[in-house]
Amino acid sequence: MDPVPSARSLRRTPIQQRSAERLARILDACAELLDETGYENLSTRAVAVRAGVPIGSVYRFFGNKRAMVDALAHRNLDRYAEGIVERLAALPAGDWRAVVDAVLDQYLHMKRTVPGFGLVDFGVPAPPESPAADTNLVVAGRITELLCSHLGRPDDPPLRRAVLVAVEATDALLGLAFRTDPEGDPELVTETRAMMHAYLARILD
Repeated sequence: MDPVPSARSLRRTPIQQRSAERLARILDACAELLDETGYENLSTRAVAVRAGVPIGSVYRFFGNKRAMVDALAHRNLDRYAEGIVERLAALPAGDWRAVVDAVLDQYLHMKRTVPGFGLVDFGVPAPPESPAADTNLVVAGRITELLCSHLGRPDDPPLRRAVLVAVEATDALLGLAFRTDPEGDPELVTETRAMMHAYLARILD
C-alpha cells in the first residue's frame, strides 16, 4: 500500500486500511484528470465522481483542489525515492555516475508512465504559498540523502548546494526535452545526463 502523503496536505490522516485505500483512489483519480483537463479545470467534484466516492470523502481529506494536488505531488516524491532505492540496490556503492544515472532514469520513467506526472511531478503547478514550499529544494534534499547513504559519504552543505544546482538545471533541461518530444527528446536527455556528470564530478570525484 502507498505511504500516506504529508500530513501538511491532509485535513485528516487515514488510520484504517479502508480509509487509506479511499485516499489512494482519490489521488489516482486526481492524477488521471490532470492529464485530461489540466490543473485549472480540475474540480474536486470531478475527482469524486472518477474515484467513485462521495464528494464529502474528498473534503474529509482536503480543503481544496490545491491541497489535493499537493498530496499527489508528495506521493509522487515518495514513489520517486522508492524507485531510486530499488535501482540503487543493484549498483556498486562506489560508482557515483551510476547513481546519478539511476536518479535521472527513475525520473524519466515516471515522466513517461505515471498519470498526472507530466503536469504535477513534485509540486503544484501554481506559485508556492511560501519560500519553504520550494519544490526543487525538497527534491534535492531527498536525493542528497539517498546519494550519501549509498555512497557512504557525509551529507554536507557543499554537496547539498551542488545537488540543488544540478536539480534546478536538470529540471529546466528536461522541461525543454519534453516540450520538444512527448517522450523526451533523446538527444536533449543525453545532453542532460552529460551535464549532470560533468557538473557533479567537481564534488563527487
